[in-house]
Amino acid sequence: MSDKARLRPSQEEIMTYHAGLMGISAVPGSGKTWTLSHLAVKLILSTELEPDQEILVVTFSNSAADNFSNRIGEQLRANGLIEGFGYRVRTLHGLANDIIHERPELVGLSNEFGIIDESESNEIMKDLVAQALENHFDFLTSLISEEINEKKREGIIKTDLPDFLLNLARNWIKTVKDKQIKISQLEEWLSEPDTNPLMSICLGIYRGYQAALNYRGSIDFDDLIRYALECLHLDPDLHKQLHYRWPFILEDESQDSSKLQQEILTTLVGEDGNWVRVGDPNQAIYESFTTADPNLLKTFVQREDVRSVDLPVSGRSTQGIIDLANALIDWVQTSHPNFAIRDALSPPFIQPTPPGDPQVNPQDIPDNISIVNRTMTSDQELVFLGKEVKVWLKDHPDSTVAILTFLNKRASEIVNFLKAEKIEVSDALMKVPEPTRLSAGAIVLILKSLFDPLNPGHLARCFEVFYRHYQDNPDLYRLQKSTSKLIRTLENTEDYLYPDQINWLQEMEDEELNPGSLEMLKTFRQAVKRWHAAMILPLDQLVLVFAQDLILDNSELAIIHKLSGFIKSLMENNPHWSELDMMKELIGISKNNRGFATFSQKEDGFDPENYRGKVIVATAHKSKGLEWDKVFLSSANNYDYPGGAEGEGYASEKWFIAGRRNLEAELLYDLEAMRIEHEGGIMLRSYDKQNARDDVARERLRLFYVGITRAKKSLTVSWNTGTNNNQRASLPFLYLSGLVNNNG
Repeated sequence: MSDKARLRPSQEEIMTYHAGLMGISAVPGSGKTWTLSHLAVKLILSTELEPDQEILVVTFSNSAADNFSNRIGEQLRANGLIEGFGYRVRTLHGLANDIIHERPELVGLSNEFGIIDESESNEIMKDLVAQALENHFDFLTSLISEEINEKKREGIIKTDLPDFLLNLARNWIKTVKDKQIKISQLEEWLSEPDTNPLMSICLGIYRGYQAALNYRGSIDFDDLIRYALECLHLDPDLHKQLHYRWPFILEDESQDSSKLQQEILTTLVGEDGNWVRVGDPNQAIYESFTTADPNLLKTFVQREDVRSVDLPVSGRSTQGIIDLANALIDWVQTSHPNFAIRDALSPPFIQPTPPGDPQVNPQDIPDNISIVNRTMTSDQELVFLGKEVKVWLKDHPDSTVAILTFLNKRASEIVNFLKAEKIEVSDALMKVPEPTRLSAGAIVLILKSLFDPLNPGHLARCFEVFYRHYQDNPDLYRLQKSTSKLIRTLENTEDYLYPDQINWLQEMEDEELNPGSLEMLKTFRQAVKRWHAAMILPLDQLVLVFAQDLILDNSELAIIHKLSGFIKSLMENNPHWSELDMMKELIGISKNNRGFATFSQKEDGFDPENYRGKVIVATAHKSKGLEWDKVFLSSANNYDYPGGAEGEGYASEKWFIAGRRNLEAELLYDLEAMRIEHEGGIMLRSYDKQNARDDVARERLRLFYVGITRAKKSLTVSWNTGTNNNQRASLPFLYLSGLVNNNG
């Protein structure tokens, strides 16, 4: 191969693979994607594939799949071959979709079946949850702590309880599908006495959810996985055909696979197949959101029939940052005070690149690691981050910088603070990128004015949206703001928009109002009249009408069109909803409280190099797979990174639930106990809330490790006392503080 001279010893060992099972444990920055794509090319070049056979590469995300495709294509072209032949790159869900489309009738689907996204799934679930709350009001409200006063209780019933039941039911349904438990089985199990009433409620929501999917001729992403496996089990000929088609399977990000996803690949590989799995269990950070299980990869690598190889060398970080990450692994394994979670992190330890390696580790600079063990409130930490970022950018104006935190809400607070400090910042990695949130917010402000036309405040805000492109010009922006204030003084908006006896605009002209303001008011009035005339149209079409009158670039226009499609989907799925209900969903997007898929760089493949000199603010989860010269890991308190100890807060233990019970953990425990019992087994352990706490603590330790290993040249870690000013520094923070500050 043309790049053989660039291979490290561990990579060379991987390149000797020719058949069988191999498990690769890779550290952050070790080049596992580069290595796996080279192995794919090596197999394409050296294996005698038939014309109808392919090397199958399976990965976690669309951007990773695109990255693999590009790398393999480039290397094939360099070897004089045509790209696109002899291999297939898929996400696990994309692979499942391919499998089902071979024989969709096996699982009762038509050839034209659809796949609903997360937002549409949530809309279906919200309706079903509302019905469940109405049907089981007494039982569900009995779960609320009696210590809560009546006023707070009303608010909980209105907002917190529906959100809680929605997340509970969604996670329970996801687990049921992953365990391949049928609705008929659940109905039989729950017909027995002394079963969990909350599970019966979730089963009712599940029935309604699947009925809604069937009505649409659609499935969700969890159905994709289980139906794909079912197709393989139901049709031996299909299994044989696909086993032949993909004689080699290379799997990336294996630590994020679920039991069902692993079973699909195990079935395709068969007893005599070839399978290479690459991953880093220390970076398994999605268990809270998915059914992923990092222990699956650990168990695979330890099997006697699997060739196990480490990929330990990384050229990403300075030696000091590598030492810090390795020390964290060692401390967790040997000294963490919670013995139950000492398996959260494990070797291999990170090794720097050897002399002569083309990727040389950055050199340590004085004070490049700072573990700031200073008690700060949330606001004080914002001020600290602002000052530190300014200092760093002054000394390193062309560097890449990230501030990482745990919650989207906290990320938004950091973004807003940095903007107020006139620091260039981007939230492109956040749940909903800023352009989308601004567009959704603009739509809401215009709609509010259209549906409440007599409100001068709404009309003034609508005016500001109409001329928001003036913000880049200080003189025009001042004119826009002063004219907006005039609109707010209107006693009757009709005197401006549809004058009869009183013509407010004429009065302004007679009083020799600034000609620029007059022209703005006249143009805006014409637009509003057009919008009023268009209000006979469905809401999604109305949005497109007023979008034509706004000054938008191509990306903003694309976002508005996608939001219009989103509104149309909401209308079709919720025909009883009012315009106010629709606006609530858009407000959720504008405030970053709900997800929304856009045409953002996050989907197309985010590259920190495109943001030199700017500060990227993101959650630690979103940072996985990325790297920056400077990383600020913030909010390292014992709420965001708990250790499983008493007195710590856990999001799953809701403050408004009596006894702070973890109802989701109880429900999933009862489900597993029922499954085992009806398969003839015995559930050996009893329910213990501590087990759920330990699961969270393990994942957060790995998340802390991910945050540290994003840094190339410099790392700063800080903590705050939280929203209620009652949090403490986390255990991993305290350990690293002692290590760095005592040795420094």
